[in-house]
Amino acid sequence: MRAVITGGTRGIGLSAAVALGKAGYDIIITGIDNEAAVTALAELKENNIQAEYIYADSMKEEDVESCFKAIAEKYDSIDVLVNNVGGLGGRQRFEGMETSFMRRVMALNFDSAFFASRAAIPLLKKGAHPSIINYSTIAVTSGGGPGAGIYAASKAAIEGLTRALAKDLAEYGIRVNAVSPGTIDTEFHAATKREIVESWKDQIVLKRLGQASEVASVIEFLASEKASFITGEIVQINGGQAFI
Repeated sequence: MRAVITGGTRGIGLSAAVALGKAGYDIIITGIDNEAAVTALAELKENNIQAEYIYADSMKEEDVESCFKAIAEKYDSIDVLVNNVGGLGGRQRFEGMETSFMRRVMALNFDSAFFASRAAIPLLKKGAHPSIINYSTIAVTSGGGPGAGIYAASKAAIEGLTRALAKDLAEYGIRVNAVSPGTIDTEFHAATKREIVESWKDQIVLKRLGQASEVASVIEFLASEKASFITGEIVQINGGQAFI
């Protein structure tokens, strides 16, 4: 079995690589940080996981196409695609939002998943129990924090893409789902003062931040045969934050 994880050199992506690797998948991670990739591959090797890295900017169509062409030249199929690339991209309020900023955030979160999914379909068709796993966010429900409105909107588009792909690819046996993390304790929040991040616990029913491994375990489940009758779903992983 083989899994491709975009942007899998750190954070939740790397945790997903470890979880899937331990479940028996050979791992292909993509990214643009070669130094982080070296560290990630070392961690995967320490866990006795067969892994490799391909440099690719997921926001660039030509990079993604070249990446999956290289995979197809080496392998007949893949079994899982995890569209891990994404992020806040910065903060701007709508009134003064630069069009270039809007386009960049949409490219980071939506275009990246679209490009990879489209390129991966021929390989997934030949996979065993194939699936695509996307990332949404609790911000879709909340509308996002100050200046994060376009991030929320881009992830809402991911939820629509997830359901649309699930319908479009069902005839090939390819399932498509998404995870929707709440506040996970990763470098995603590195630009925010730690005391502010800690204060967010008060807005979570379980009174703690989530861990990358807790998202990764759900990704591993969705990729497995245990989830064989689940497609088009958005799985919330937020410790009850969505309904407090």
